[in-house]
Amino acid sequence: MDVRVQDYLDDKLQSTADLESLDTLLEAVRNSQQLLKQQLEDAKREHDNTARETEQHAQSVQTKARAFQKEQHDIDRRLLIVTQSETSDEAVQKFEASMERLRRLDVAAGYVELLKEVDMLRGECTAQLGKSDEAALEPYRRLQRLVTALQPLQEAAEGAAPHLLDHIVRQVGSLRETIRKSFAADLEKTLKKMGWPKALETIPLALQQEWSAVMGRLLDLQRPELEKLEQGTVDRTSNFEPPALLPLEVMVQPLEQRFTYHFSGKKPTNRLDKPEYFLQHVVDLISGYSDFLHEALQPLLVHHFRSTDLAFTPAYMDATSAFITALLPMLRRKLTSFTQQVDGQSQLLSHLVHEVMSFDTTLQDTYAYASVSPTMPWRGLAYFLLDTCGYFQKWLTVERDFALSRYHAIVEAPEAGELDYDSVGADTTKPTNMAINVNDLLETITDRYRTLSSFSGKLRFLIDVQIAIFDMFHQRLHASLEAYLAMTSSVGRTMHGLSREDQAELQGVKGLDRLCRVFGSAEYLERAMRDWSDDVFFVEMWDELQDRARNRESISSKLGGLQEIQSKTSAAVGGGDDGDERVQGALFDETATAYHRLRVRSEAQIVETLIYNIREALRPYGRIATWASLSSSAAGGSISAELDPTLRLVAEYFAFLSRAVGKVPLRRMGRHVCHAIQGYVWDNVLVRHSFSTAGATQLATDVRALCADLDRYIGPGQAQGGMRRLLEGVTLVGLPVRGEMQRVLPSRAGMEGKGEDDDDDGTAAWDEGDGDDGMGEEGGAGETRKLGLFEVERLIFMDNESARHVLEQLGLDVLSEGDARAVLERRVELGS
Repeated sequence: MDVRVQDYLDDKLQSTADLESLDTLLEAVRNSQQLLKQQLEDAKREHDNTARETEQHAQSVQTKARAFQKEQHDIDRRLLIVTQSETSDEAVQKFEASMERLRRLDVAAGYVELLKEVDMLRGECTAQLGKSDEAALEPYRRLQRLVTALQPLQEAAEGAAPHLLDHIVRQVGSLRETIRKSFAADLEKTLKKMGWPKALETIPLALQQEWSAVMGRLLDLQRPELEKLEQGTVDRTSNFEPPALLPLEVMVQPLEQRFTYHFSGKKPTNRLDKPEYFLQHVVDLISGYSDFLHEALQPLLVHHFRSTDLAFTPAYMDATSAFITALLPMLRRKLTSFTQQVDGQSQLLSHLVHEVMSFDTTLQDTYAYASVSPTMPWRGLAYFLLDTCGYFQKWLTVERDFALSRYHAIVEAPEAGELDYDSVGADTTKPTNMAINVNDLLETITDRYRTLSSFSGKLRFLIDVQIAIFDMFHQRLHASLEAYLAMTSSVGRTMHGLSREDQAELQGVKGLDRLCRVFGSAEYLERAMRDWSDDVFFVEMWDELQDRARNRESISSKLGGLQEIQSKTSAAVGGGDDGDERVQGALFDETATAYHRLRVRSEAQIVETLIYNIREALRPYGRIATWASLSSSAAGGSISAELDPTLRLVAEYFAFLSRAVGKVPLRRMGRHVCHAIQGYVWDNVLVRHSFSTAGATQLATDVRALCADLDRYIGPGQAQGGMRRLLEGVTLVGLPVRGEMQRVLPSRAGMEGKGEDDDDDGTAAWDEGDGDDGMGEEGGAGETRKLGLFEVERLIFMDNESARHVLEQLGLDVLSEGDARAVLERRVELGS
C-alpha cells in the first residue's frame, strides 16, 4: 500500500508548481474515499439480502420435498389398495393397463359416433332420393368432405385407423353409385322421351327444362371428383386419360349396345380384315351427333364448369371432345378383343395398326381432339394398342420384315441396276432404278410411323428399319465398287480368271456404266437424306433426341445406349451442353457421311478410269516425231491421224457421261481429264520435241480440236480453262517469225528510265516492225507494235522482269518464266 501511495504522489507532485494544487488533490482523494465507502456498504447490504433469500428458498424446497414425499407415499398406499398389489411397480403396470383400456374405450366411442354420423348422412341422402334430388346431394357432399378431412388425419396418425377409413370410403362410394343410378335413371327417362339415340337437331321445348335439370344433377355429382383430379391430387402423367362425364356415359350406352350388335360375333360387319368398319362407324357417330351436342350440351358444360378449375380441360368444357372421351372406352375394349384374335397374323396386325393411326389422325385433324389440354397432344389409340397392350415389338417386327422383303424384291429385280434417265432432270446425275425404289420405300416407311405419339417408338422405327435399310443398300453399293476394283486390277483379273466377254463388260462405256450406277445411287440417296434432315418431322425428332440425350437419365432402356444412338444417327447427339447451341447435326448424319464417302470414292474411280484410258489413247500421239519437219502446206489443214483414237474415246465416254452424270460432277470430271491431257501433251509432246512453224500450227490445231470436243459435253470454255497452261504453251511455241500479233507496247519515253544497257539489249527489238507512233500532241500512253518470235525470245531470256512483262503483253497469265523458256527452246528457228 505504501508503494502505491508513493507512486501516486510521485505522479501528481512532479514539480514545485504542483504543490499549489495540493488542496485540490486532497479534496479529490477525500471524495474518492467517500464514494468507495458508499459502494462497500451497498455491497454488504446486497450480500446480506441474497444470503437471507437463499436460506428462505432452501427451506421452501425442503418443505415442498417433504410434502411431495408424503403425497407420493399416500398415492402409493392408495394404489396398492386399489390394485390390490404388493409392490408399487406391479401397481403401476396394472394402473397403466386400466388407463389404456379407458383410452381405447374412448376411441371406440369416437369411432361409433363417427359411424353413426356416416350412417345418418347416408340414410338422409337415401331418403331424399326421388323426393328432392338437390337435397339428396347435400348429405353426400358432407360425406365427401368428411372423407377428404380424414385422409390427412390418417396419414398424420401413421395409418392408425385403416379399417374405419376404408369402411367410410366404401360407404361413400356405394352411396355415390346409388345416387348415380338414380340420376342416370332419370336421364334415361328423359332420353326416351326425346327418342334417343335418334339423331336430333335440338332439344324439344317441352323437355328443355327437364333436360337441363337431369344433366345438371349428374354434372354436379361428378364435379368434386373432377376438380380433385384437376388439382393434381391424382398423378397426371402423359398416359393420363380423363374420365368420361356421367351424363355422356348414359347417352353412350345405347350407342355401345348398337356397336356391340354390329361388331361382335359372326356379323358380316365384324371382319378381322376390315377394322376400318368399326373405326369408321365411330367417326360417323361423332360426325352425326356433334351438331346436336354443340347445341344441347355445350351451354350446360359452360354453365357448370366455367368458374372452376375444369374450364381449361377440353374433355369437360367441349361437348364434342367430351363425347369422344365417352366413346373411347368402348373402342379400347373392342381393340383389346380384336388384337387377341389377330395376334399371330402379321398382315392383319399391320393393317389394324395402320387403320388405328389413321383414326387418331382423323380425330386430331378434324375435331382437334386433345382430352387433357390443347398444349398436351393426345397420345391416341395407337399408343394404347402398341405400348399399353404391348404390341409394339410385334408390329415393328412385322413392318421390318415387310420392308426387308420389299427391299430384297427391289434390289433383285431384273432391271434394278439400270440407270433411270427419265425420273430426274437432264442436268442431274441419274440414279439406278433400285436407288429410286429404295428411296420411295423409305418414304413410305416414314409415313407408316410419322403419326406415332411415342418418341421411343419413332426412334426405334428409324434405327431398326430405315437406317438399317440404308446401311444394307450402302453395303451393296460398296461391295459392287469393291468387286469392280478387284476385277479390273491385273491381280484381280488373274485370280478371277475372267473371260474376254467378262473383261469387255468391265471396260469402256460398260465399265463407266457400272461405276456411274454406284456414283448415281450414292449421290441420289445422300441428297435425299440431306433433304429429309430438313423435314419438320425429322427436325422435331432431332430436337427431342437432343433434349433427352443431354439429360442422360431420360434415355430410357427402349432407346438403347447413347453410344449406340450416336453410331446410328449422328455423333452430335448429346452435344451442346450448357446451352451451347452451336453444335449442329441431323438424324442421318452418319449414314449420309457413309454415302458421301462412297460417292467421292466412286467419282475418283471414274476419273481415274477416264484418265488411264485417255492416256493410253494418247500414246500414239506422243510418239509423233515429225513436228520439226512438217511442211507448211500440210500443217493445220486437218487433225493428226494419231489423235483420232483419243477424240473417239473422248466423244464416246463424255457422250455417255453427259447423260448419266449431272452438270456439276461432269465438269469436275472434265477438269480432271483436261489436267491429265494437259500434263501428258506438255510432258510428252510440247517440251520433248522440236517444232517448226508448221509443226506448232498442227499442234495448235490438235489441241483446239480436243478442247472443242470436250466443250461440246462439259460446257463452253470449260476445256480451255482446264488446259490453260497447255494452250498458252502452244500459243507461245507457235509465235510467227515476224510480228503478227497486235499489242500495246510502251512508248520510247516510257523506256527512257532504263539504262544504256537496256537500250542496247532490248529496245531495238521493241522498235522492229511496222508500227506507227501513237503519241498525240500531248503524248500518248503507248503505241501499237507487232511482236515476232525473235523479239519475244530476246525478252524472255533477258531476265525475269522483262519475261514477265512480255508474257503479260501476250496475255499469257498462267505460264511461268521457266515454262516459257522451256517452250521457246523447242522452236527449230531459235535452236538453229
